[in-house]
Amino acid sequence: MRGYNVGIKHLVKQKVEGVYYIRQSVMTDGGYILPRAINGNNIKNMTVIDVESSTPEKHTAAEMVSTARRAFNTGKTKSYEFRTQQLRNVKRFLKEVGPELCAALEADFRKPEQEIYILEIEVLIAEADHFISHLKDWMKPEKPEKPLLNIFDKIRIYSDPLGVVLVIGAWNYPVLLTIGPVLGAIAGGNCCIIKPSEVSLRTAQVMCNKLPHYLDQDCFPVFLGGIPETTDLLKQKFDYIFFTGSPQIGKIIHAAAAKNLTPCTLELGGKSPTYMDSSANIEIATRRILWGKFANCGQTCVAPDYLLCDKEVERKFLHYAEKIITEFFGADVKQSKDFPRIINERNFIRVVNLLKNQKKAIGGQIDAQDLFIHPTILVDVKPDDDIMQEEIFGPILPIITVNNPEEAIEFINAREKPLALYVFSNHTATKELFLSNTSSGGVCINDTIMHVGVETLPFGGVGNSGMGNYHGKRSFDTFVHKKSVLFKSFFSLGEKAQETRYPPYSKNKTDFTRFAIRSLSRSIKMPFVTHVIMFSLGVGVTIMTFYTYKYYKQRE
Repeated sequence: MRGYNVGIKHLVKQKVEGVYYIRQSVMTDGGYILPRAINGNNIKNMTVIDVESSTPEKHTAAEMVSTARRAFNTGKTKSYEFRTQQLRNVKRFLKEVGPELCAALEADFRKPEQEIYILEIEVLIAEADHFISHLKDWMKPEKPEKPLLNIFDKIRIYSDPLGVVLVIGAWNYPVLLTIGPVLGAIAGGNCCIIKPSEVSLRTAQVMCNKLPHYLDQDCFPVFLGGIPETTDLLKQKFDYIFFTGSPQIGKIIHAAAAKNLTPCTLELGGKSPTYMDSSANIEIATRRILWGKFANCGQTCVAPDYLLCDKEVERKFLHYAEKIITEFFGADVKQSKDFPRIINERNFIRVVNLLKNQKKAIGGQIDAQDLFIHPTILVDVKPDDDIMQEEIFGPILPIITVNNPEEAIEFINAREKPLALYVFSNHTATKELFLSNTSSGGVCINDTIMHVGVETLPFGGVGNSGMGNYHGKRSFDTFVHKKSVLFKSFFSLGEKAQETRYPPYSKNKTDFTRFAIRSLSRSIKMPFVTHVIMFSLGVGVTIMTFYTYKYYKQRE
């Protein structure tokens, strides 16, 4: 087994008089111990992750990439059989290691099992099945339309594997957002360095320890490291980088990729707005908005970040919200097994600070020891408040009051382009108004988040929320180069038709070439060409039959 566990080294930095000073995180049977001084004598079953003891083989980033490059150059990743076998192996990993992944995600977030399977594991199994079912067709050369000038030629578009690619996953959905892009890389015929986020450490450990048992170890090594090790990894030359995370880190990834002119997909985030008017079914809309907001404790890149509505809709929304939160999580949310926690202390402090000086219509209770923030709805929020300056990434929903959809659109367009936009309305004109006058990675009408699960829809951001997209065939297309190929023959008629390109030039040649470019370079659909050819053959056979008949008639 080869799992590269190089960045979580010497987590316990030193021990002085029974106190462990922790550099990153230590895993205990009770969950994470966060970066702070703790009394080691009070901890049972403390596990210190140390490269020296937990990793069978140690390799530098350069060695790992070099091994993958040699493996790719053998050509073994390019065959249909190899790709589908690796995809099936990922499916096996998800099914067989699913219980361990569930336990790790529960330890990292206290995620409920249903959310884990619905939003992380089962969706990946379905995606792998989709790839396996369609891969043979995707791998076939495409046959684009031909211009008349190329009527005697063959033109094709080949989907070439890129080479050695890097996938950097995110911590908020560590299985989905790591394995999802890896499926595309495998389907595209590449070798792939897999880098799960070290923030969701237990889940990353499971992937690092288990995934190499299922995938080709030279082609698909798993790399677990912190910031210094990831920085070293980014110094290597890749053929593509796929990153999921924040816009701030996305800029760093993009700058590192630019040094080698490496193309990349950046799946980032932003403040995804939600608009609701009085024509919507307010109760159903409220339930869908709150589900999207509070799933994974608000730590979802496409979670509704804030709500735009008028005062009357706000009143009705708050009326239903209080009942629905109780319906979701019970009278005491903190005791609910269905409500996760903030990932770590650093993020907890950041989110709690956003609550300062805000008017809480619902919720607002916190417990620092438990990293718990009650589902919270804020009212009378001002556009220049701190909570409106960054993506919340927590269970807090601010409401901004607007008088009409035009005002909401103006508010949205004054900010960075979001990853998602949600519109709740039964008015066709209102829906079209938002679709025509806003820019976002994707739009979901009368629901939240669900558009991400439609495999035939590309998922990705625009502007500050990212670049590139994936899911379904778009994942395959992301990890291949579309290579254009023109096949020419030595057919004499074709050569005669194009001999005007050769010197010596003349006015007649120039006039003919200009005419040909204007008139014959237009693409024509192949069924049309087939019909023309068949018609011409039919005319030819008819004429030949007529003259043959006439010839024998005269001889009589």
